[in-house]
Amino acid sequence: MAKSADISTKRLINLAPESWVKWVTQISNIIAGEVLNSEFQWISRESDVLIRATSPEHGQFLVLNELQLRYKPEMPKRMRAYAALAEEKYNLPTYPVLINILKESDVEIPTRFESVFAGLQARQDYRVINLWEVDVEIVFQQPVPSLLPFVPVLKGGAEEPIIQQALQILRADEQLSQLETVLAFFASFVLDSALVRQIMRWDMAVLSESPWYQQILQQGREEGRREGMLSSIEMDLEIKFGSDGLQLMPEISQIADLERLKRIQRAVKTVNSIEQLRQLI
Repeated sequence: MAKSADISTKRLINLAPESWVKWVTQISNIIAGEVLNSEFQWISRESDVLIRATSPEHGQFLVLNELQLRYKPEMPKRMRAYAALAEEKYNLPTYPVLINILKESDVEIPTRFESVFAGLQARQDYRVINLWEVDVEIVFQQPVPSLLPFVPVLKGGAEEPIIQQALQILRADEQLSQLETVLAFFASFVLDSALVRQIMRWDMAVLSESPWYQQILQQGREEGRREGMLSSIEMDLEIKFGSDGLQLMPEISQIADLERLKRIQRAVKTVNSIEQLRQLI
């Protein structure tokens, strides 16, 4: 079953799928078709939104949209898997797009997956859109209605008059008005909560109804657990192997999978050498 955040993403893009695919692909004469089932039987979750599209130059193809609140290190591998599974399921070429919403400081975000094993090379290119690099004027000029809730986190969007302009557009359209809580949620990242309440003219407790709010709370809890495990691993490495053990931390710190970190945490206590631990990593 799709998570609430996945459903929310579908609702956002379904507001105006054609303007969305034109924006993410930069193919001006693209025509959006149906939003397809993006659940794949070989993996446990689904990509956010998979849209069938056509253009005179490229014919029929798929636009795979993966929205992330914050970028995760495993995304290149995931984009490779999703693109391949989509092509296998629908027998169409795929244009994968990764959209990152909230900025992480000092994180380099690659635009492709690459690996080499035993002389064999694998590569998957995908387009990366970081919303904090997208000029807020695009939302109003093109327009792209699905981007309205993200106005506060766009480049130049963290201003009260800009957020009020986006709010007025949302409230003027019955279909768009349901996204008011999402706009308020992202506004709370860039403005004081009291000011957001004043702009929205309602109690901020309404935010709890937003699936985006629930997702970021869950992600925050997971990130807190991850940071705790990393601190524990670092301390155990230093106690057991001294400064040599700490040399493994840059690589371990890139791991986002909590289960994998648990295995490493247990292994630090049982292995007899750094090389043994390095093999597990």
